[in-house]
Amino acid sequence: MDFRQEFIEFAVARQVLRFGEFKTKAGRLSPYFFNAGLFNDGASMVRLSQFYAKAIQASGLGFDMLFGPAYKGIPLVTGIAMALAADGRNLPYAYNRKEAKDHGEGGTLVGAPLNGRVLIVDDVISAGTSVRESVHMIRAAGAEPAGVAIALDRMERGQGDLSAVQEVERDYGLPVIAVANLEHLMGFLQGHPELAAHREAVAAYRSQYGVALA
Repeated sequence: MDFRQEFIEFAVARQVLRFGEFKTKAGRLSPYFFNAGLFNDGASMVRLSQFYAKAIQASGLGFDMLFGPAYKGIPLVTGIAMALAADGRNLPYAYNRKEAKDHGEGGTLVGAPLNGRVLIVDDVISAGTSVRESVHMIRAAGAEPAGVAIALDRMERGQGDLSAVQEVERDYGLPVIAVANLEHLMGFLQGHPELAAHREAVAAYRSQYGVALA
């Protein structure tokens, strides 16, 4: 099985990806909900990090270090750095605090100095705020953002015709690597006849709000 399908299966098994009726921030009624914060034990964090590492390696993207924006990006960047190291690629990583520290080493950045080409890691891209702040911090430090890695791309229109992921790619010229996207989710549902009702609901939602891959 392709690792992207494995990831969807894993997320469903852990009830991180659930089906039903959920209200999104945009006020839409979505037939599925993805909450990466529910990967909340050691074993699931190890597997999640391995899935990220596979997607990052498969992308062929060149970068020198990892950056995780507070707060969800902090455990992610740590786990992904460990998974990549286990695959023989040992890279420095950093993350930020929400509040500046005025004692000790001070500042908002923790970990390795931001340097070279920096891959930003986060759970999802919704409004793109986290990416914008990360890009600003990375450039302010004299480094250059290389791309963004996320768990799931909903491939859903934002305020305009583009998805949040496509807007990030357009606005910053950065590639976005997703472990899986809505197409992979549809493929998973196609292979599980017992979820036929959910497949129809997701297909209808996609036809109403979805975008094509860039």
